[in-house]
This record gives sequence, C-alpha cells and structure tokens, in this order.
Amino acid sequence: MFNIIGKRFWFFLIAGVVILVCIVSLTTFGLKTGVEFSSGSVMTVGFEQHVDRDDLENELASLGYSNVIIQHVGEDEFLVRLPRLSSKDKTALEADLTSTFKTLNVREFDDVSEMVAAETTRNAAIAVAVAAIGILLYIAWAFRRMPNPFHYGTCAIVALLHDTLVALGAFSILGGLFGWEIDLKFVIGILAVIGYSVNNTVVVFDRIRENLTKYLKTDFEVVVNSSLVETMSRSLNTSVTTLFMVLALLLFVGSAIQNFAVVLLVGIIAGTYSSLFIAPSLLVVWQKGEWGRFIRR
Repeated sequence: MFNIIGKRFWFFLIAGVVILVCIVSLTTFGLKTGVEFSSGSVMTVGFEQHVDRDDLENELASLGYSNVIIQHVGEDEFLVRLPRLSSKDKTALEADLTSTFKTLNVREFDDVSEMVAAETTRNAAIAVAVAAIGILLYIAWAFRRMPNPFHYGTCAIVALLHDTLVALGAFSILGGLFGWEIDLKFVIGILAVIGYSVNNTVVVFDRIRENLTKYLKTDFEVVVNSSLVETMSRSLNTSVTTLFMVLALLLFVGSAIQNFAVVLLVGIIAGTYSSLFIAPSLLVVWQKGEWGRFIRR
C-alpha cells in the first residue's frame, strides 16, 4: 500500500511554497477589483470595422480617460472600465468615439456608486465567512460521535483557506500581468470551490470514520492512510471529469464567464490537492501531537 500520509511533511512543504508565492504576489500586485467592488462605470462597446485595442486606448487617453482598463471580449468588441460617468459624460464619450471610429454600438453599460460597491464588498465577505462557519459546524456535528469532532471541521476549514488563498494569488498574478479584475463571478466561483472542496474532504473523512470503527486497535496514521488510498481514485476521477467541463466552459463560452471558469479551474486543482493531502495529513499531525515537529521543519 502507498504510504501517502508518511510523506505528509513534503505535502505541507509544497503547499507552503505555493502559498508563499501567492502571498508575495498579493503583496506585490494586490487584487484589481472590478466595478462591483470599487465603483465606476463599465461599457461593452462594439465596432462594425476593425479597431485595434491600442487605437481605442489612445483615443480614450486623448479624451482625458488615461487610467482605464480595456479588455478584448470579441471580434471588434471591448469591455472598457472607466471612472464613474455621469449621463452627460457618457453621452459625450459616445459621441467622441463615434466621431473617431465612425460606428459605435454600446452593448452594455453598468454604473456602480461608492456606497453600492462598499455594500457589495461587505456582503461578499459575509457570504464567504458564513459559508466557512457553517461548514465547520456541520462537519463537527456530522462527526460528533468521533473523538475530537472539531478537529475534522478545523482541518477542513484550513484546507478551504488554502484553496481560497491559491485562487486569490492566481488572480493577483493574472491582474498584475494581464489586468484581470475580480468581480461577483469570482466570488461565486470561490463559493462553488468551497462547496466542491469540502465535498471531497468529507468523502475522505467519512471513510476514515468507517475504518476507525472497523479497526479499533490499528494506529490512527495507518487508518487515515488506508482511507485515503481507498478514496483517492474516486476523488481524482471526479476532479478530472469536472475539469473537462470547466475547460469546455472556458474555451467555448469565453469572456462572459471568464472569471468564474478560471477560479473554478484553479480552485478544483487546489481543492483536490488539499482534500487528499492537506486535510487528512493535518488530522494525523493533530492526533499525534506533531505540531512541534511540523514547525521545526
């Protein structure tokens, strides 16, 4: 049998390196927030003739909109993030762009005030926090007949924090390199990843519970390792098939759900890793009182 849990500190090391990279990225680049979280106006504009992104950017700069974010979302179609525009400013901007590029179709326009942006940010943080607390309490209740039921819930939450931090770090890198922003689709993706990851974790924990009742005198580390080996193929198969679906969404649906699909892609990979190699390993470390050894390493 594979001794996966015996290599737990190597798994912690890999996770630690990835998390360190994410923290450095978040410190260096930060997160570029979309209009939902930082206020402003977003226009999706299309042109009948070919327009280069650089030409559109230069034209906006000449009109006084130098600090804008432009994303190519289709053939001769762009998403433009601007400071908050009044009705007068919007009308004038559309007239100027029409004069320069001859044709202009405003496909979509969204305007978010500072108050709405602050409320959206607060509600998103509350949603993630409530989900985490709910998961902790549910897992502790589900494993209430096991010794130290809160250990299971806490280890699951640590795994979820790992997944969330990896997703944030990935979007920080994408934001720094390509100007990607986080928006409500990103938050929805994070909540979906949390649900997916905790499902994988509970599958492993449930098998640990079953095996502990069968092998009462077997060492806890051996039971956890056996349970992990027994459930690994199921978890990997589920993750791979889900990744195929997410890749299909990313390739064929495109920019409309770009943030949602990418955070799912990153989150599923990180969640599979944490469910199989972080959460069960933390259970063993906690059970065996290896925190001192863990810190020394």
